[in-house]
Amino acid sequence: MDLDALQSNLRRLRRLLPKRVSILFVVKADGYGHGAVRVSKAALESGTIDGLGVSSVEEGILLRDAGLRRPVLILGSLYPFESTLAAVRYNLSVTAASFDGARLIAQAARRAYGPARRFRRLRCHLKLDTGMGRIGVSWPAGLKVAERLAAAKDVDFAGVYTHFSSADSDSESTAEQARRFREALRELEGAGLRPRLAHAANSAGALLYPEARFDGVRPGLAAYGLWPGFKPALSLKTRIVFLKNMKAGMPISYGGRYKTRAASKIATLPIGYADGLPRAVSGKGQVLVRGRRCPIVGAVTMDMTMIDVSSVPEACVGDEAVLIGSQGSEQIQAGELAAWAGTISYEVLTGLKSRVPRVYLREKK
Repeated sequence: MDLDALQSNLRRLRRLLPKRVSILFVVKADGYGHGAVRVSKAALESGTIDGLGVSSVEEGILLRDAGLRRPVLILGSLYPFESTLAAVRYNLSVTAASFDGARLIAQAARRAYGPARRFRRLRCHLKLDTGMGRIGVSWPAGLKVAERLAAAKDVDFAGVYTHFSSADSDSESTAEQARRFREALRELEGAGLRPRLAHAANSAGALLYPEARFDGVRPGLAAYGLWPGFKPALSLKTRIVFLKNMKAGMPISYGGRYKTRAASKIATLPIGYADGLPRAVSGKGQVLVRGRRCPIVGAVTMDMTMIDVSSVPEACVGDEAVLIGSQGSEQIQAGELAAWAGTISYEVLTGLKSRVPRVYLREKK
């Protein structure tokens, strides 16, 4: 994991955005598989971000326990009631996505602070559903939720946001969602309820739709280098642990569905679907060895994967094998691996398991 690349991507994002637009760096799902604590610290050190976004109370607590004190917004819906109390204790900002949610948030804040109320209040953002169909309250019902949050003395009604469903692929639906959100903001302002921070755009929204940046953006993919023009921060590498020469017609891996077509040199890699390499890349994916692409042969197994290195006769045990990243003049991007698996890069990266060691690089060290 190249932390310098992450910081460079965030600085580039910062330069592309107006100074008034804040950046909430999304580090949910363990920082998209990159390691939430380490990437959060690196992002904060870059001086480019204003806060962090996570999916759950547990993810927020992990950052707090690591000593991070900047604003952290829980982007998911909180349940049960005790989760909101935990958010109060750890000074996490929460999301209200319904009237009942707003009521429970107000109750939790009142219970946590009680008669001996401290100066700090529970920060809350209202989530509006403008077309994603996941969580969020529709408009105009959202006006009642905003009124409930604004009336709670122990709640700081700090933000309102929505989420684009297709910013990377459908300009028409994105424009319609932005229009609905903008109309809701006008009505909130007219009622004297507009909070100080309105945000809607993920990486695609922030980069493709300047009019949808509002007061803040929530980048993920671009920061991790998974958007055109940004440098990928993550590489996935292993080493050859076993080599054998096989005759033509010899079966490889479970089921024996794949058989060598000619005399072949087969290498075994100590990585499999239990590590996060999708089984769906069996017979489709490629791996870089000594700067050359070598096909995955046979089924990816739980702990091991076989590749045909016949085109690399000098390959030997201990050689580096790159599944995501660069080697020589060749490169395999996360999106390419995802395409072989019939999925998206988000799923590939967040699927990398904890038993895969994370190595963090700074200034080439």
